[in-house]
Amino acid sequence: MEILVTGIGGLVGSNVARFFCSRGYRVVGIENNTREALFGKQGGINLALQKLLEDYEDIKVINADIRDRNAVSKAFKEHNFTAVVHCAGQPSHDFSVQEPEIDFSINVVGTFNLLEEYRCHAPESKFIFLSTNKVYGDFPNTVEIIEEKTRFKVIDDHYINGFHENTPIDQSNHTPFGAHKAAADLMVQEYSNTYNLSTVCLRAGCITGKAHSGVELHGFLSYLVKCAKNNVKYKIYGYSGKQVRDNVCASDVANLIFIMVQNGIKSNVYNVGGGAGNAVSIVEVISLLKDKFSIELNYEYVDKPRWGDHISYISDLSKIQKDYPEWSISKSIEDILKDIIVNG
Repeated sequence: MEILVTGIGGLVGSNVARFFCSRGYRVVGIENNTREALFGKQGGINLALQKLLEDYEDIKVINADIRDRNAVSKAFKEHNFTAVVHCAGQPSHDFSVQEPEIDFSINVVGTFNLLEEYRCHAPESKFIFLSTNKVYGDFPNTVEIIEEKTRFKVIDDHYINGFHENTPIDQSNHTPFGAHKAAADLMVQEYSNTYNLSTVCLRAGCITGKAHSGVELHGFLSYLVKCAKNNVKYKIYGYSGKQVRDNVCASDVANLIFIMVQNGIKSNVYNVGGGAGNAVSIVEVISLLKDKFSIELNYEYVDKPRWGDHISYISDLSKIQKDYPEWSISKSIEDILKDIIVNG
């Protein structure tokens, strides 16, 4: 059995590849290390990809760009995929503001290319898209929120258990990144509705882990720990550092995708993240590093928040846990921090 993983050198893609290979699947990956071109060498994935290929023989990597329709088509024509796991993408709000055309070409055109080749050459397989909670734009900032000692907390009755899949996605500010991911998300849904294909959108919160090549523009937890370990000054942008994210380990996301492929997917949209148990603010992470790991962060505060930054976002996991009760979060926020500190 073969699966296609786009962005196989990235955090989620590499974890998916490891998970499936260790369970008898052959993995074909599409990768061209665009991250390095976008974010510099520290954001590159060559070392992670090399380690992946050393650890597993049953992986084939195609050096191609998902924006290249011919290359994508060739991959589908040469293989018989059981599933397509689309992890490739431009992940940064800030970069999308600077380079909206590049963001559009990767997140919209690249996704369209994959969907069309999937429709034409592998319609019996499953298509799983790593979407993002940023499809909701800044709507989560408009609900009722209170400020506590170390975090902001949502107290709106509609979102008391976190943000669910019926959270509005329009009439809010997204940044080009959020708007383009929303367009891709809707396309993936529409290919199920129009062509009767099996597609899933996973609207992810903060996915992280030891293999994360965090940079200032993307991957806050990994980058924060990297700064703390190397005594690099970290910048906190706005909200007094009390903005909250729920963090989920990439290996837990890979496990979820494996369960979906093994058990059959129901075309749907799911919010996926660490949930309330893995929700943490920046100042809380700083305290955890100091109290649990004896690591102090050198930081400075910038009063202006990042455009598109959520004040408090926690994923409501009730829908995905209902449909896939065998899946659960295995790594706590402290487990994740330890992994990044030791192996990141």
